[in-house]
Amino acid sequence: MTPQELKNSILQLAIQGKLVEQRPEEGTAEELYKQIQAEKQALIKDGKIKKEKPLPEITEEEVPFDIPDSWMWVRFGDIATVEAGGTPDRSNSNYWNGDIPWVKIGDIHSQYVNSTSETITKEGLNNSSAKIFRAGTLLYTIFATIGTVGVLGIDAATNQAIAGITLYGGVCIDYMYHVSIGLKYLLVSKAHGMAQMNINQKILKNTPIPLPPLFEQKRIVSKLEEFLPLIDRYEEAWTKLENFNKRFPEDMQKSILQMAIQGKLVPQDPSEGTGDELYKQIQAEKAKLIKEGKIKKEKPIAQIIDDEIPFDIPKSWKWTRLGAVLREVVVPMRDKPPFSSTGIPWCRIEDRDGFLLSRSKSNQLVSEETIQQMNLKVLPIGTVLSACTGGSIGTIVINTVPCCTNQTFNGLVCSSGLFNWYLFWFLKTQFTALRKVGTGTTIAYVSQNKSKEMLIPLPPLAEQKRIVAKLEELLPLCDMLK
Repeated sequence: MTPQELKNSILQLAIQGKLVEQRPEEGTAEELYKQIQAEKQALIKDGKIKKEKPLPEITEEEVPFDIPDSWMWVRFGDIATVEAGGTPDRSNSNYWNGDIPWVKIGDIHSQYVNSTSETITKEGLNNSSAKIFRAGTLLYTIFATIGTVGVLGIDAATNQAIAGITLYGGVCIDYMYHVSIGLKYLLVSKAHGMAQMNINQKILKNTPIPLPPLFEQKRIVSKLEEFLPLIDRYEEAWTKLENFNKRFPEDMQKSILQMAIQGKLVPQDPSEGTGDELYKQIQAEKAKLIKEGKIKKEKPIAQIIDDEIPFDIPKSWKWTRLGAVLREVVVPMRDKPPFSSTGIPWCRIEDRDGFLLSRSKSNQLVSEETIQQMNLKVLPIGTVLSACTGGSIGTIVINTVPCCTNQTFNGLVCSSGLFNWYLFWFLKTQFTALRKVGTGTTIAYVSQNKSKEMLIPLPPLAEQKRIVAKLEELLPLCDMLK
């Protein structure tokens, strides 16, 4: 049960006479009602309130639930005066910023309203339908947001969206506050309006109210004041649990990925060699490709210093810079090529499908001739594409077909010793780091050199593949938790 459901349940018990026991010595609601009517007649006689037409008897069809025999169903207008407020002319500065608090719906955010965001002047009060309600008046919103309830802790005026309900003696204001909340569904069911739902004073006056004897009203309030703080504590715990449950799948995924790149997700196997041995193989492969003219010789990459290393890794692994273990970094052309009916797909970040980039959803193709004329780079299958501009930084995909792309991506082509899916999942853990290295005055940009300088822990190739296999087993379970 949610905190709100529990609160609603307790309120329903309260207004149905099931929260506290009835005591014969406290009299009956009928006796109390007669006293209220006597007070009402005295106020009319003294000219303090106007005489109104009698409200109709309450029919059985109007009664929403049973109440104790000592209680009585009455209409709101039988036990209180109901009046709406008003708004002075906004264009007249003489009407505003005076010393009269003026309540709007947004000012009712707890049981007692002790301050307002706006004030009006005496002149504004006299030249509008606004009126001053005394402290202790029950406030009930009747336009747009129906059923927000509060109690004035100060003398104040209200706007026309708020009804001021002045209770006669014999009715406990705190009891009526809780009753009004508990019966909100009755008022909402009577609401009407096109753009905004609303009710009027007549509907509010005719609303049936369960009336207990006065002392029982006060005992109900006392019991609610005992329970409601406990519900508030329950709500805090509930909210923490809900937030934890919402975060848990994502936090679990992050934790699993961190374990993966720290060498804690799968055991190390000495028979698979070491990251240092693999690193040497990669360098030999790159030297051969340079000699064959298949890739360009690059400037030496800076040595790694101890202060750069973010965490410990297994002894069989090796810290290296990404550029040292990539075959090459392909930086796409900035200019958009002319498109053709045949050729290589021209893929953009919008064309990704989950973690994959397999086609141009807009069917944009670049011909072989255009590729040669513009010296475009064709990204081989399995290239890890790392978004490198603006808000897209941190988006990582792998292409499943040869393709060309725009300047949104850096194409990270892996050497034979770096498993592309291991690199993919490693980069997924580097969202914050990628964002930090982005430079640019208007749009952040992760350059080719910045990508190459990134540190990456290098396990033996077989272990890279075992890590990815374990991730493919565990990460779908995290998605199921969502």
